Amino acid sequence: MDLGSMGFLKVLLVAVYALDPYFSHAETAPNYSFVHESTTAPPVSYHDYIVVGGGTAGCPLAATLSETANVLVLERGGSPYRNPGKTDKGNFLLTLLDPSPDSYAQIFITEDGVYNHRARILGGGTVFNAGFYSHAETEFVKESGLDEALVNDAYQWVENKVVFKAPLLQWQTAVRDGLLEAGVLPYNGFTNEHINGTKIGSTIFDMNDHRHSAADLLEYADPKNIIVYLHATVTKILFTTQTVGSRPRAIGVIYEDAMGEKHTAYLTNDSKSEIIVSAGAIGSSQLLMLSGIGPRSQLEPLGIKVVIDQPMVGRGMADNTLNGVFIPSPNPVELSLLSTVGISLLVNYIEAGSGLNLAPSFGWISKFLLSILDQTTIGSFFDTRLNGGIILQKVARPLSTGHLKLRSTDPNETPKVRFNYFQEPEDLRNCVQGMKTIINVVNSQAFSKFRYRTISTQQLLNVVAALPLNQRPRHFDTASSLEQFCNDTVMTFWHHHGGCQVGKVVDEDYKVIGVDGLRVIDASTFSFTPGTNPQATVMMLGRAMGVRIQKDRLS
Repeated sequence: MDLGSMGFLKVLLVAVYALDPYFSHAETAPNYSFVHESTTAPPVSYHDYIVVGGGTAGCPLAATLSETANVLVLERGGSPYRNPGKTDKGNFLLTLLDPSPDSYAQIFITEDGVYNHRARILGGGTVFNAGFYSHAETEFVKESGLDEALVNDAYQWVENKVVFKAPLLQWQTAVRDGLLEAGVLPYNGFTNEHINGTKIGSTIFDMNDHRHSAADLLEYADPKNIIVYLHATVTKILFTTQTVGSRPRAIGVIYEDAMGEKHTAYLTNDSKSEIIVSAGAIGSSQLLMLSGIGPRSQLEPLGIKVVIDQPMVGRGMADNTLNGVFIPSPNPVELSLLSTVGISLLVNYIEAGSGLNLAPSFGWISKFLLSILDQTTIGSFFDTRLNGGIILQKVARPLSTGHLKLRSTDPNETPKVRFNYFQEPEDLRNCVQGMKTIINVVNSQAFSKFRYRTISTQQLLNVVAALPLNQRPRHFDTASSLEQFCNDTVMTFWHHHGGCQVGKVVDEDYKVIGVDGLRVIDASTFSFTPGTNPQATVMMLGRAMGVRIQKDRLS
């Protein structure tokens, strides 16, 4: 892929959903004695639990299990602590745009023509996301089957380590007041709860502008009972069948280190030992298929031995859409990242950010915007810093779903992913409603100090319509029709979910249906993304399920 052609898209993704880095001065990084490069791993090892993926769910899960059992974590990426300042506020864009083989975010393009990223770093998406922290709605918790007291305890366990109250500065205050003026009521003040109306949430950035992540939750781990291998790519889950016709049981995994050497990790000879896949919505489905659990019609042509013909693996893939507008400001703006949110019940969520630091190489954007807006007074809108901001909206619960299909048997190659954005008319209607709310916020009296009176909201839509935000075609009415605008300028909110859904691929205990000794615990099990931003709930799920599994083992 030509990274140059993705330049602005990636700037936007950064400014948009990734509008999230919040720190410039790194704290002392944890010195984990149990984190090692996989090149140091023995050829064969034995463990009570093998967690595939040291991400948003995998880190809290592994830390919890290590309290009473021996745990191995296999993470395909590196450590965020080797360069602890890399994810601070001033370096956010450079982190997301990093094209190196060991970057924190692996770039891919969906079959829908939308640019996207997969995490490959200890801590997962929490290492480069927008940082906003908010609980799931009550309905999600009820549908998850988790005990409410356990959920609350798990949230608190996470918050004690990595969560901070988000600052409310001038831009966010204007957005808040604009939302209220636009009718997104009531005002709920500061809260982590998911409540209809406008609120201020939390963040995983501390007051020194340093990012915290799920990797920090490994501080809870018992260092005697856990080992984490980095750059360890699991290629296959191993199964055995005790007798003809009996259920297959997961017994271990094969993984490759950074030098391409193969290692095998087995479960101990204990009926309660398990392999737990927490590789994300894309990675978990991919690994199940590579291991023989998936649609026979896909696996056999690739030479993969079918363990279970499971057609629902990789189905129900969904992604919350993102659309929005840039607003150049006549007045200076601070760097702010997703503090205020407007929640419209099960329809859409409105969020905003401002003052994003930009890489020096993006000076061409200033001239581009000037040519579109014909406003010489805003020549400094894009320089090395965004003198203005963005207001964006997320469709809350997309009904449109797609699928994931393997390209090859190479675990490093991202599968074909199609989300079928806006296939369902209701999703498009919700996007249009969200865009109308954004336009009302931009036109509100509360937001007037950050608006050029000579630039109309239609001109702002024209700018977004002209930018290479994705690889989808543009139409003559892209900017004049909000329906077409949503379709043509759609981006990802990086809230992928589905592929291993509860009731279809895993049961209510997140055990893979049809086999023993194997669970999936991450957003791939979700039927819808929980609330405004899912990271709080995914971390909570890792902790809560770790407690449940631990209790079951000790019973």
